[in-house]
Amino acid sequence: MLLGRVVGSVVATQKHEKFEAKALLMVQPVSLDGKDEGEPLLAVDTVGAGAGETVLVVIEGRSASQAMGKTQAPANAAITGIVDHIEWEL
Repeated sequence: MLLGRVVGSVVATQKHEKFEAKALLMVQPVSLDGKDEGEPLLAVDTVGAGAGETVLVVIEGRSASQAMGKTQAPANAAITGIVDHIEWEL
């Protein structure tokens, strides 16, 4: 699982039937302090996330399919939560 920020969306006129009614969003992985880490990835939105929101993303195929509620869906990443705030102690 990783922490990310929604930076865009992908519009597809045709997509796999398991993705119908699901948004495809571009997510920039971020560190706990909000700094960009690595390359953006494409994730299936399962929670109604929007641009600029910090989200939790699962990046394993089976976990992504389960998050979508569709077994055998061809997905590598799925947004599973919207982060309200982060607290940690050093």
